[in-house]
Amino acid sequence: MNDLEMYREQLAICDDKIIDALAERNSIVEKVMSYKETYGMPIIVPAQEAKQRQRLEEKIKDSRYRDEIEEVFQSIFRSSRRIRARKLFSYNIVLIGFMGSGKSTVSDYLSSVFDMKLVEMDQEIADRQGMSIPDIFAAYGEEYFRNLETELLRELQSGQNCVISCGGGVVLRSENVAEMKKNGRVVLLTASPETIYERVKDSDDRPILEGNKNVDFIAELMEKRREKYEAAADIVVRTDDKTVLQICEELISKLMELEGK
Repeated sequence: MNDLEMYREQLAICDDKIIDALAERNSIVEKVMSYKETYGMPIIVPAQEAKQRQRLEEKIKDSRYRDEIEEVFQSIFRSSRRIRARKLFSYNIVLIGFMGSGKSTVSDYLSSVFDMKLVEMDQEIADRQGMSIPDIFAAYGEEYFRNLETELLRELQSGQNCVISCGGGVVLRSENVAEMKKNGRVVLLTASPETIYERVKDSDDRPILEGNKNVDFIAELMEKRREKYEAAADIVVRTDDKTVLQICEELISKLMELEGK
């Protein structure tokens, strides 16, 4: 065996060790998740991930391959998040609620923590149409926009482990709710009219509130939609005066209870 063949053999041995180590690591990730579920411990622990990253930094700070090793571990960390997501959710998480209830913030956080695909329905529709939601309303009317919502929901049922953030009026159609429940769990995020107003008062992307951006109008519209929201929801989470971490922990806990975990 010449030197080149020897090096190739050594590489093959290293690859085998990496494969075995990754399989063992992934198995441990699943064991950690099972332990947390069994003892009702918090699923999302940002401090622990920060600790892992710090340990990695200390380990590779003087390595000539620092950048390459860090890149590999970024992929490993993402894989761990996906494993956690598959362990917890065999379905899509569909977020509904009035505008300003926290859907975008919560969906961004969940998709990051679990490396789940994120679909912001309003943004997806705007991107596909090449125009903003207010412009779609102005040019084609609300009925046209609602048809686009229904078509997108139908399309999304082919996937799983996806976080879907719905527009505020998506539950107004019963067929939309039926589509959501085909392959998802529907999470209703709520907040007081006062909280909603504070969150949306500076936004120009709320055509329904055009000329009526005040607490009384918001409260009236919320009450009109409340029955449909609650009928569609599998679980309900209030978002007033809570951090996104607190909201997501409560959401996960309630979903686990729903599934009997």
